[in-house]
Amino acid sequence: MASFGASLDKIQWIVTAYMVIFAVMLPTSGWLADHFGYKRIYFTALLLFTTGSFLCGISWNENALIFFRIIQGTGAGLLMPVGMAIVTREFPMEQRSLALGFWSIAAAASVSLGPMIGGYLIDHISWQAIFDINVPVGLFGMFATFIIQREYKSEQARSFDLMGFISMAIFLSTLLIALDDAHAAWNTGGWTAPFILVCFGLSFFCFVIFVVTELTVAHPLIDLRLLKNFNFGFANLVLFIFGLGMFGSTFVLPLYLQNSLGYTAFQAGLVFLPVGLIQAFISPICGFMVAKINPKIFAAVGIVLMAFSMYLNSFQSLYSEHSQIMLPLIIRAFGMGMMFTPLTTISLSEIGRENIAQASGMLNIIRQVGGSFGVAILSTILTQRTTFHTTIYSQSVALTSPTTVRTLQGFQSFIQHQVGGPIFNYQLQVYNVTMQAISVIGQHLANQAFVHAVNDVFLTTSIITLSGIIPIFLLRYHIKKKEN
Repeated sequence: MASFGASLDKIQWIVTAYMVIFAVMLPTSGWLADHFGYKRIYFTALLLFTTGSFLCGISWNENALIFFRIIQGTGAGLLMPVGMAIVTREFPMEQRSLALGFWSIAAAASVSLGPMIGGYLIDHISWQAIFDINVPVGLFGMFATFIIQREYKSEQARSFDLMGFISMAIFLSTLLIALDDAHAAWNTGGWTAPFILVCFGLSFFCFVIFVVTELTVAHPLIDLRLLKNFNFGFANLVLFIFGLGMFGSTFVLPLYLQNSLGYTAFQAGLVFLPVGLIQAFISPICGFMVAKINPKIFAAVGIVLMAFSMYLNSFQSLYSEHSQIMLPLIIRAFGMGMMFTPLTTISLSEIGRENIAQASGMLNIIRQVGGSFGVAILSTILTQRTTFHTTIYSQSVALTSPTTVRTLQGFQSFIQHQVGGPIFNYQLQVYNVTMQAISVIGQHLANQAFVHAVNDVFLTTSIITLSGIIPIFLLRYHIKKKEN
């Protein structure tokens, strides 16, 4: 977002705004599709996503881009669950697994190819192109949906939980605003600023309303009563931690690659190519093996691998080799592939058939909300630790120190041998080069401080992710000798 001169907190909101509205719209998709028809809602979701993408491409500043990302995320939040439901309805039971397998492969391919293609478009065309490319694809999808797709409606459409929807949206948005703006440049009061305290208070109030509403209404937006199930409740806790670590680290790593190592957007995107490919390869293998081996083992090993990979990421520098970047990512991809499918199997093992759809949707929502908090919390840590390390380095480097004096004398000696002419010009150029040398030293210290802050973020993420092994060991699962 260099063309807008956007700060880190603005860049964060470009990501977080999309993720929050995506999570909020996920649970509404089922009711909307049942009430208005699956074809109509899928078409509307494509329309919103395509329109949002077009508007993002013509954004005139970062605030407009954030608003248009909300429109785009609204469509995306409806698109994914309704699309999966249509695939489930269109294929008979004996073909459904194969159809969903192709659907999953497409999702994994987007994780691998999306950053790479986006980086190429940014480097060779413009950042607007990453949004513009969605427009023709969306238009084609709308045309195909209108011509090919059949309409489905539920014969018993339930009432909409409006209070649950509003309270959840306010609870999440105000909490994320507080987490983000607590470290914003304009906020001199920090965590105790009146605006931040009001956001926290409003968020807590709406959270209480949301919980009470979901536990008392006949048809809740998110059935929190499912969390009473031991396995399902702890699995959601693990998925929240998983989303926090995965999305948060994915947000920070490209900043390090481009700002500190000088990677282009395409090179930074290319780094993520193996992640989706490895995950797509490992996930079905683990899905097959859970019938023979306790899935808790896969989930535990997976989350340990994820935590270990983030720990390895905490040793980066301004001179890190490409292999130092790729090795942790490859380990993380194996961990993600090993953890997700077995954990889903355990979480749904004690859920009744009539609640499977609601429970599956909640798993996606919790993971997405965890990702939103991950981006907000880790960007806050990144900003604060960058300031901390910058202060430490500034105090340790003085213009009168022997090392600094020798460096500046080296510049002056170079000019003395290279520049002739009047003494006034010589002294003026010595002054200019001295100022440039001081600027270079300051920039190097700032870069070094940022890298140390990135390492702190990855170390924090590693510890948080590793904590997920505790609820995994508390899960209860017994392998059935005969599976239907």
